[in-house]
Amino acid sequence: MINRKLLSAIERSLTDFPVVALLGPRQAGKTTLAKIAASSRDDSLYLDLERPSDLAKLADPELFLSRHADKLVVLDEIQRRPELFSLLRALIDEQRTPGRFLLLGSASPQLLRQASESLAGRIRFHELAPFDIGEIAPSHAQLQDFWLRGGYPLSWLAPSDAASFAWREAFIATHLERDLPSFGIRVPGPTLHRFWQMLAHLHGQLWNASRLAAGFGISAPTAQHYLDILEATYMLRRLQPLQANLGKRLVKSPKVYLRDSGLLHALLDIASLDDLAGHPIVGASWEGWVLEQIIQLLEPQWQFSFYRTAAGAEMDIVAERGNKRIAFEIKYASAPVLSKGFWSALSDLNPEKACIVAPVASGYPLAPNVEVVPAAELAAVLANM
Repeated sequence: MINRKLLSAIERSLTDFPVVALLGPRQAGKTTLAKIAASSRDDSLYLDLERPSDLAKLADPELFLSRHADKLVVLDEIQRRPELFSLLRALIDEQRTPGRFLLLGSASPQLLRQASESLAGRIRFHELAPFDIGEIAPSHAQLQDFWLRGGYPLSWLAPSDAASFAWREAFIATHLERDLPSFGIRVPGPTLHRFWQMLAHLHGQLWNASRLAAGFGISAPTAQHYLDILEATYMLRRLQPLQANLGKRLVKSPKVYLRDSGLLHALLDIASLDDLAGHPIVGASWEGWVLEQIIQLLEPQWQFSFYRTAAGAEMDIVAERGNKRIAFEIKYASAPVLSKGFWSALSDLNPEKACIVAPVASGYPLAPNVEVVPAAELAAVLANM
């Protein structure tokens, strides 16, 4: 059993809110986590909205759910029945007790607008990502394998690299051919697959809709629409530039990253560590993997951006919470060398601490408040921030 750190937060929310939503990509472990959370309740009911027998029970949803008003009702893949949101609001307003419904979905709140609008003030959202480094706790030797395979449970736990790669290829096909149509998204699977592959080659670069659209043979608004689809289904992350009045000309375009390194490698046909070591994407892949680890390890109240000026000052990640600011530079090197742009950015940003995250065996200081941090120890380092 690999303990998920989100479990305690879900259990607390079920004592405070009538509805708790657990969102995240498919196969990240939402159903398992929900069943564990529900098992602590005296009485609970689980319904999988992809199973015909469970759907049949909701032929008259008001009658069925009213009959189970004293139970925690878990509704899995809620995006398949969006019309239920208005009914849940009515049932909650009749009997507003905590922990009535636990909703599981594979789309972001923006895609599930019905939930955020219909259940405003009644719902608490949580996002479950694939495994992070704090949950896996890999050794320095295991770190490369975790980066190669990514954090999806069935990919990480596969008996071999070949089995992990085959699972990820099947996941990509299923996401395009079954999951997206279930959200009402009408984009041909092969078209979106080619777009996804093109984004994989641009992983970690600035987003330029017009340039990508020209290369793909579509309009810029269509490219933006495809990007929004992948972001809303947790396949992609846009990292926005820092918005700060520092008297500098700042880059205004976001960076685009595929959220799971394992899926990135599958899209690029990288099946082994040897393949990865010789691929041009290796540095950008490492940067995106570390970015996801930092975001998952820090609390949700933190805001993340990157910093880049026209003069060449650059910082990979700027994490902010209130008046607190931490800078991160990511290097795939056993002896990271920092450019003039890093030191310029450090002077501009004046963070409390700067961390250079690298695949080193042990950390060491470089300057006051500037430290090289082993990637394997990220969880321990960030726990103290």
